[in-house]
Amino acid sequence: MIITRTLASVALGLVLATHSPHAQGRPQYRDFQLGADLLSVSALAKATDSGVKTIHLRPALIQQVEWRRPYFVSESSAKQDDPVEQIVFNFYNDQLFRLVISYDRQRTSGMTDADLTDAISMEYGAPLKPGVKGVPSVVSQVDAEFSTPVARWGGADYSVVLYRRSYASEYRVIVTSPSLDALARTAAAQAIRLDEREAPQREVARQKKEVEDAQVSQEKVRVTNKAAFRP
Repeated sequence: MIITRTLASVALGLVLATHSPHAQGRPQYRDFQLGADLLSVSALAKATDSGVKTIHLRPALIQQVEWRRPYFVSESSAKQDDPVEQIVFNFYNDQLFRLVISYDRQRTSGMTDADLTDAISMEYGAPLKPGVKGVPSVVSQVDAEFSTPVARWGGADYSVVLYRRSYASEYRVIVTSPSLDALARTAAAQAIRLDEREAPQREVARQKKEVEDAQVSQEKVRVTNKAAFRP
């Protein structure tokens, strides 16, 4: 059992295929660099335009791209062993600021927190000790769902957190740019306030448009019926 878990941990470390953030110009996960634009990330992920979702338009553009592993992979058997089931890319003004990586439960079945931690440490170094100072602490929006942070890695310009769902053997890794994430959070909060402030005016405009559309439709019916009517 120990040998099986060890081999699974090594395999996960290999398929992560990340590049050490200390050896690169910008921190990254696999070939996805924090700060990269949406077009280049979508091309790498082979995501379609339909997978792009706009969250907010103002005061900053916040977008999301979702990638899911295809059910059938024809290129190679190696890619079929990839434990990553889904990646959600988040962008602030066309800059990648967060990746939420979800692992297939079947591909991590039997693995322990230590196994996952060891595999990720092969790329990001030793995990941070609790309460370490000088490293930005980014609290993810999925903390409520994945309430158990298992291990953290990071530096001044990146944060990596391994989460486990508290009631199931399901894991996620969240890679974040703390500086861009802070800007995105501020912009999202401002967007929500703007939406709430303008909600009454939008409702009035919606009702007015409904009335106008009904009048136009009724007028078309009237003209048609008038032309065809014979007493």
